[in-house]
Amino acid sequence: MTYKIAVVGATGTVGREILSVLEERNFPTNKVVALASESSIGKEVSYGEKDVLKVEPLAHYDFSGTDFAFFCAGSEVAKTYAPKAAAAGAIVIDHSSHFRLEPGVPLIVPEVNGHVLDKNFKKNIIANANCIAIPLTLALKPLHDIAPIKRVVISTYQSVSGAGQRAMDELFHQTKAMFVNEDQKPQEFTKPIAFNLIPHIDAFNKDGSTGEEEKIIMETRKILDPSIKVTATCVRVPVFIGHSISATIEFDSAITPDQARQAYGIEKGVVVLDRPEEDGYITPLEIAGEDMVAISRLRQDPTVTHGLSLWIVGDNLRKGAALNGVQIAETLINQQAAKKAIKH
Repeated sequence: MTYKIAVVGATGTVGREILSVLEERNFPTNKVVALASESSIGKEVSYGEKDVLKVEPLAHYDFSGTDFAFFCAGSEVAKTYAPKAAAAGAIVIDHSSHFRLEPGVPLIVPEVNGHVLDKNFKKNIIANANCIAIPLTLALKPLHDIAPIKRVVISTYQSVSGAGQRAMDELFHQTKAMFVNEDQKPQEFTKPIAFNLIPHIDAFNKDGSTGEEEKIIMETRKILDPSIKVTATCVRVPVFIGHSISATIEFDSAITPDQARQAYGIEKGVVVLDRPEEDGYITPLEIAGEDMVAISRLRQDPTVTHGLSLWIVGDNLRKGAALNGVQIAETLINQQAAKKAIKH
């Protein structure tokens, strides 16, 4: 069986990555439509190495007959058009934050809670999780299965690609300007990003936290376990692609680093790259373009009775966004196929 696919926001960073991932994984398509705003009409985007798609206007598109609609054009676009696509019969996989915490909308990382998709969900809309919540829950789930997690303290080091193409351009131009002593005022960030760290992602809340920190906390609990306490500090770093997380985890019962390594060894989507030597760990530069989430610096935390500390790295454009969305669609297809096989 083949499927008709629509990619909303196809000219953006995540939209282009979805098109790439669909082709790489030989997703069973019979037609792929690239959609974007009126300003992008006539533009072309690549679908694989050979095919080129002409961008069509989202505002006039009829989603009837569309099987899967990947939305990656921001919350306002999702708010307006995702319900229309869902009402027309398409299964919407939304990459914005708009629906993530809405009751009745599944928030999915397939390896962690893909089983939720086997249940009926009312609105034909599935939320793709935050680009930090995805690698974080992938890293936490195998450990939570061994010893229940009480509390997680994380600091994130998030690349500029998480803020879009213009943010990547700003890092590039500011870096060049630094070497020729030119003044480059920040446009996409509140402070210069080149050779700097910015502990501020999204708007500030009244309690001093940021929107990004709130998203990670709430989404991690929805995906994994609402009883887990989570606190986060999110930092934008001068890296083009790849998000990193420093995590300290407190458990209800004993767990050793060796037990954690064994658990990761059987988990899909996670790999341990951890040798206690000068180059025995993973960095964002090495994870760019990779599908897996990598764990390094795995060790005991001596400050609590039962604790581990670890370093988590993933490509935020792939598993942190596009790949996870495509895997959601693949999970649904596989579940439907399994149900048909059981009936026969």
